[in-house]
Amino acid sequence: MNRWDSAPLIRFFGGRKLLYILGILLIIGLNILVYTQVDFIFHPLVIFVETVALPIILSVVVYYLLRPIINLMESWKVKRIWAILITLLMVVGLITLLIVLIIPFLEKQFVSLAEELPSYLRDLVNSLDRWLRDSFLGSYYSNLFQDVDGLLNQLPDLGNYATQTVEGITTFITTVTNVIVALVTLPFILFYLLKDGHKLPEKIISFFPPRVRSEVTSIFKGIDHQLSAYIQGQIIVSFCIGVMMYIGFLIIGLDYALLLAAIASVTSVVPYLGPMIAITPALIIAIVTSPFMVLKLAFVWTVVQLLEGKFISPQIMGKSLHIHPVTIIFVLLTAGHLFGVIGIILAIPGYAIIKVFVTHLFYWFQRRYNRFAEEENQYQLPEK
Repeated sequence: MNRWDSAPLIRFFGGRKLLYILGILLIIGLNILVYTQVDFIFHPLVIFVETVALPIILSVVVYYLLRPIINLMESWKVKRIWAILITLLMVVGLITLLIVLIIPFLEKQFVSLAEELPSYLRDLVNSLDRWLRDSFLGSYYSNLFQDVDGLLNQLPDLGNYATQTVEGITTFITTVTNVIVALVTLPFILFYLLKDGHKLPEKIISFFPPRVRSEVTSIFKGIDHQLSAYIQGQIIVSFCIGVMMYIGFLIIGLDYALLLAAIASVTSVVPYLGPMIAITPALIIAIVTSPFMVLKLAFVWTVVQLLEGKFISPQIMGKSLHIHPVTIIFVLLTAGHLFGVIGIILAIPGYAIIKVFVTHLFYWFQRRYNRFAEEENQYQLPEK
């Protein structure tokens, strides 16, 4: 045997091919070092990726949402092209209905909440101040904060902050409007993705050597399953949370019920962190309204979270992702620090895709090692 094939660890990583692999990794590292010094050359490529990333991501999300409907219509003997057109027309009608009926109402509630937020904060500070002064900590509190009235007199400045916030939101909406021009390509990408998307993996697999095509096919199937389960399940779970929150807020008589329910529905896309973000504005409004409203809000929130955690999510999403909660928290924190809000939204599906690659790669190495271990045992002399 060659000296590079004698060590099990080296044979596990490819035997004589190990040197070639290390050389390739070294060349890749040198290329990365060179490219970082001339990154201005690739600036147009970065702009191109930033431009097409959003419509492609949205197209993939909508693709996984509409694919079951199109497959169902195909099972009813409807041609795929007609099934796609009918489904897209239904989606356009639904979006138009939302824009005409719901969006204006949400906009009014949002503007009203932004205008009344300073008064809510002032009432909240006053309530906390009275409670602390009347509590057993009153003497300590008075010594620490002798000029609370002066602090409260500064709160009208919150109106300026609120105005600046509204102006910032207006600027953000303007930016989003400009981005929408780029998203005009979304329907076209989505149409061809629905039409020929199922053929794309086969085209990609055909570029690989025949002996590894089964492994690549397995990877594609795993990625498809993970994305499909996460996207479809998360959208349904978010919708259910929004409906339950809206019904609960209406029952207890909480102000801005539809807006707060919509916030809870959108933020529920982010596991664990989303509910904490969503409850903050609702909790402020409940505290200012009355202590009894806080208890009613806590009851509604607890019931919804129990229903979502014990019944809805297990039935809809199941255990398809197989990701530990602690892992999810660290992934969200890291992705948020690196990529901001977009990173938080895409963290879990991105981690699921990487997990599929790593799992199959480890399985491939493990199978390769077992094969070499069996060959190594053949060279051992039998015991006397």
